[in-house]
Amino acid sequence: MDAGLSGKKTKDLLADVGVDINDIDMAFLSHDHTDHSGGLGVLMRRYPRIDAFANSGTWQYLLDTQKIGKLPAEQMNTIEPGQTKTFGDLDVTAFATSHDAAEPQYYVFTSGGKRVAFLTDTGYVSEEVEGTIEDADAYMMEFNYDTMMLRDGPYSWPLKQRILSDVGHLSNDQAAQALVDVVTSKTKHIFLAHRSQHNNTEYLAHETAKEMLIEGNADLSDDAKIIDTEPAKPTKLIQI
Repeated sequence: MDAGLSGKKTKDLLADVGVDINDIDMAFLSHDHTDHSGGLGVLMRRYPRIDAFANSGTWQYLLDTQKIGKLPAEQMNTIEPGQTKTFGDLDVTAFATSHDAAEPQYYVFTSGGKRVAFLTDTGYVSEEVEGTIEDADAYMMEFNYDTMMLRDGPYSWPLKQRILSDVGHLSNDQAAQALVDVVTSKTKHIFLAHRSQHNNTEYLAHETAKEMLIEGNADLSDDAKIIDTEPAKPTKLIQI
C-alpha cells in the first residue's frame, strides 16, 4: 500500500519485520504525491513480479510527468474509484478521496470475512466514504495535524490554508470523529498514520483519538488497540 520511501528503504524495512520483498506480489497506489509514489517506479523496475494498481488518472499523470521514472507497462494495472477487484480470496475496493492530487483514492481490503481500511491524505471524510469504510476490523487512519499547532506553527499562510482545506489533510479531531462514526465492536486495531512532524505530536494524536472515541460512545470492545506509527519505522506485524 503506497511506496513513498526509496526502493532500498522499503526493502530494508520489510526485512526488519521478516518480510522478503521478493514475496510481494502487488502494490496499490493511492495518489501521485511523491511521499506516496516516489519509490514505486524503482520497485516496479527492480522487481518485475510486482503488479502495481492505481486509477487511470493517477497513471496518466505519472506517465506524463515521468516524476517516478519509466513505468513498465506490463506491470501497470487499473482499479477505479467505486470498483472492487478480486485476487483469490482477497477483495480490494477503491474509493475516491478529497486531496489536491490528480485522482486520489484509497482502499478497503477484505479477506476471510476480515476488513482493513486505509484512509490518509483527504481534506474531509464524506458520508459516502464513511459508508465504504465502516465496520472494519482494522483502520489505518490519517491523524495529520493538531489545529492549534498548525495555526501557530512555522508554515506559510498559503500552506496552512492548503492543509486546512477540503483538499488538504485530516486534523486529529476530524480523524477521530470519523472513527467514532465508523468503528464497531469488531474493530480491534486503529493505526494513527501520516502524522506531521511539525504540526502534531504522537501524544496529541493518541490522546485525541482515545478521548473522542470514549466521549463519542464509540462501539469499541475493551481489547481494541490504538497504535502509533512512524513514517520510517515499521510497526509490528499483526494478525487480523
